[in-house]
Amino acid sequence: MDANIYKNKKPLILFLFPAFVFMAVYLYYPFFKNILDSFMQIKQLGVSGEEFNTPWYTNYVEMIHDQNVWTSLKNTLIMMVVTLVGQVGIALILALMVDNITKGAKLFRTLYFFPIVVSATALGLLFNLIFLYDKGMLNQFLEVLGRKTLIDWKGEHLALFTMMLPVMWQYVGFYFVIIITGLNNIPEELYEAASIDGATKLQRIRYITLPMAHNVLCTCAVLAVTGALKVFDLPWIMFPKGMPLKSTFLTGTYMYYQTMEVKNVDYGAALAVMIVILGVVLSKVVNTIFKEKDY
Repeated sequence: MDANIYKNKKPLILFLFPAFVFMAVYLYYPFFKNILDSFMQIKQLGVSGEEFNTPWYTNYVEMIHDQNVWTSLKNTLIMMVVTLVGQVGIALILALMVDNITKGAKLFRTLYFFPIVVSATALGLLFNLIFLYDKGMLNQFLEVLGRKTLIDWKGEHLALFTMMLPVMWQYVGFYFVIIITGLNNIPEELYEAASIDGATKLQRIRYITLPMAHNVLCTCAVLAVTGALKVFDLPWIMFPKGMPLKSTFLTGTYMYYQTMEVKNVDYGAALAVMIVILGVVLSKVVNTIFKEKDY
């Protein structure tokens, strides 16, 4: 068959046009409309803004003075650290362990990936039952062990820990699958050569596995940082409206609270713009820090 048929690019336009229209209607238009709405007065869902705020940057000035915004940013930064260390770190350890066993590897892959399949709403209700103060599973277990004072897992002091632990647990399997796939692509000949030279398992991990998995870990780091900005469903189910004392707000949950609960739609749009800007800046920073290498 003549290879020149692949040089005709005109049919590509026909196939790409529907996808472009779909993205324009459902992605680009809402995005730019949201930016415009952040400068207008909109106090009801489903209603377009008829006039601009006075001054037009009112919402962005309000964000600077809004204590809940700073609380949500602080909690989101903590969530980023948790995702990097907790999710990606634990996923790396699990992937290294599974990669070094010969029996039961498929079983462990299924078990570790299973939490990501379960609905976040169901997980939120499950962990609410686990962390209940009265007759919660965890407190009942502590009572059996002899502890007389119950722990308020959803109180002000432990609320962040209680919220972030399920999020970390849920997404470990996601990064585990990515990392284990990257480890499987490392040539076995490198390990065999290292074994012949007398390298131990730890030395093989340090000098072969980790350097060869560098790009995969960089990808996981970028996904973890940007994903922390979008975490919403599980924290909202467990701590709706930022309870207690609005101390558990994340950027995503606070935006939802302002838009859907307070009905401050234009302010919620401004918060959404802030989240997008943070995502772009942080992804650039993480890409710079965890720069991929060519082998």
